[in-house]
Amino acid sequence: MNILVEIVGWTGALLVLGAYLGVSSGRLTGESTAFQWLNALGAAFFVLNTWWHGAIPSMVLNIIWSGIGFVALWRIARRDRGVRE
Repeated sequence: MNILVEIVGWTGALLVLGAYLGVSSGRLTGESTAFQWLNALGAAFFVLNTWWHGAIPSMVLNIIWSGIGFVALWRIARRDRGVRE
């Protein structure tokens, strides 16, 4: 189980890093679904890893980070369907 949790944590790190690299290089925008998925999933993976290791402040931060990403994805989907806020 320890190895699985570490794999999930490192995958989360790579996803968040990929999102940041994509925006910083101009290949992604903050409003793109790719950017939001990378961030939301990466943070969600960090939640599992930080919970396992008892890093509660980091876990709370990543719960919020992931929530922001999933809310952004929900808003993008609504916008793309033409639903008004």
